[in-house]
Amino acid sequence: MERDRVLRVLSDRVAEGRMSQETFERRVDQVLRARSQAELADIVHDLPTGNRVVDRLTGLVSHVSQVTARIEAAWRTPRLPRFVLPGNGLTRVLVGRAPGCQFILTDLTVSRFHAEIYRADDGWMISDLGSMNGTRVNGWRLTGPARLRPGDEIGFGNASFIATAPFG
Repeated sequence: MERDRVLRVLSDRVAEGRMSQETFERRVDQVLRARSQAELADIVHDLPTGNRVVDRLTGLVSHVSQVTARIEAAWRTPRLPRFVLPGNGLTRVLVGRAPGCQFILTDLTVSRFHAEIYRADDGWMISDLGSMNGTRVNGWRLTGPARLRPGDEIGFGNASFIATAPFG
């Protein structure tokens, strides 16, 4: 039990930058060879003790930094156009370049009849219709039918959209 506490103290100090990795490894080896509580105490006697205020402040700064990094990453991601899933009434949408499709895309990486989005008993499904450049949901190329939910990123060739729920 005491050995675990000493190892935790060592890992905390190396994480805080108060000890080099080499010193940490040497002291961990000493902890594993220690045969008494006195030997364990000698291993950490020269290290500064943890300060609760400093620990909390460090944790708060770390948390704020992580949140800031996530916000910056989200801000930099490109905004994709929306693909609004049909409301009541329409049960099938053909996606492609052909005039007979309900959702026509002019991008040459999109096949004439590229994909089909259809209503199933428990929601919307999407399947590729043998297109040359594939259909993707959240970056994964489809190999069979897949569930489609609002918020999913869908791609037809080089054209990408965010699926959204119907209005109203």
